Parts: sequence; structure tokens; C-alpha cells
Amino acid sequence: MRIKAAHLTRKGAIEWRSHEPSRIETFSDAAFAFALTLIIVSIEVPKSFDDLMETMKGTLSFAVCFALLFNIWNSQNIFFRRYGLNDSYITALNAILLFVVLIYTYPLKFLFELVFSQTQTYKLNGKELPMIHEGQINTLMLIYGAGFIAIYSLFYLMYRHAQKQAHALKLTPVELYETKTATNINLVCICICLLPTLAVIIAPVYSANFGFAYFLIPVSYFVWFSYRGRKRRRLFSEG
Repeated sequence: MRIKAAHLTRKGAIEWRSHEPSRIETFSDAAFAFALTLIIVSIEVPKSFDDLMETMKGTLSFAVCFALLFNIWNSQNIFFRRYGLNDSYITALNAILLFVVLIYTYPLKFLFELVFSQTQTYKLNGKELPMIHEGQINTLMLIYGAGFIAIYSLFYLMYRHAQKQAHALKLTPVELYETKTATNINLVCICICLLPTLAVIIAPVYSANFGFAYFLIPVSYFVWFSYRGRKRRRLFSEG
């Protein structure tokens, strides 16, 4: 049994125009569930306590992957709840989004296992081998950057389409303002993701240091929404 999505309204928020999941959303939920399965599918049931402890070492990397996938799913869910758009353009963009999510599941898992690994090695036939060679780090950063740019670009295009459908959706001035806010934060995130990606191409020797640029994403969310919130209250005379 499906529970209707609850919408906690606040002054200035976009009214939810869809409360029942459509077929495209149901399919999307299945795709995200499959992506999570891919993250843990290689984990076998521990046969000893030592195996159990070795398995538990991957908890942190799984938690980060889960948080990132959940954030993408939640962003997609909010979009469909807000606008209820299911035209061919949105369907195509959503299909590409799901494709990117599924393709990047293993790279994502590998990246965070690499980050949280103490030795950054793995065993093969009793031999310890490096998980990644120095010359492969730039390629990994390019793959990772391309994935994030693709995801934020798709959300940007989806919100841009919602803006163009403002009349058909009967968006109020406040709702249109909030839609533009959501559109532009995705554009800001695209620019942030371009920094380390371009660094790999322009200055490959120092590119690893630019990976910290991704931490600017949550900061940009806070700054952008704080600024747009103050401006909204001023423009629309909110308390």
C-alpha cells in the first residue's frame, strides 16, 4: 500500500501538484533501489568474526554512497511532486538521469572505498596490489566530475522546462521565483564541479588538490538559499 506524499507547506513554498506516484516515478524508485543493491551486492555473508570486521570496514563508504543516491532520489521526487510533469521531454531527461545513476554506481562505490581505505590495497591470489596507480587518479577525477556535471545539468534542464511551463502549471509569482531559485542552484553546482574537472585537463600535476572543491556544493546551497530567501521576503512582503 502506498502512502500519499505529505507536503509540509511554508509561506513561499511551491505547492505540490502531484501526490500519487506516476508510472515513471515507480520505475525510477525501482532503478534507485537497484543502484543501492549494486553497492552492496558484492558483500558476502561473513564466515568468521574476522570476515565480519572486514565487512564492517565498508560501512562508512556505503553510508556516503547511500547519502548521495538518496539526495539524488529526493531531488527527483521533489521535482515530480512540485510540478507533476510527465511529458516526453521530462521523461527523456529522467531516463538519462537514471542511466547516469546506474552507470556511476560502481565508480562511486570504488571512489569512497578508496578514500576510506587505510591501506588503499586489495588482495588477489594472496598478493597485495594497489587499488589505483598514481597515473590513474586524474582519470578517476574526470569520470567522477563528468557524472556530477551530468546530474546537475539534467536537474537544471528539468527546472528550466518547469519555468517554461509556468503558465500551463499556473505557477504563482512566488512559485515561479522559487522555481528559478532551484534552477540556478543547479547551474551554480555545475560551475563548482567544472573546477576540479578542468583542473585535471589544465594542471594535471596539481589536480588532486582540487577535489576539495566539491565541499563547496553544500556551502553554495546554504548561501544561495539564504540569499534568495531574504530577497523573496523583501519582494513579496513576507513576514
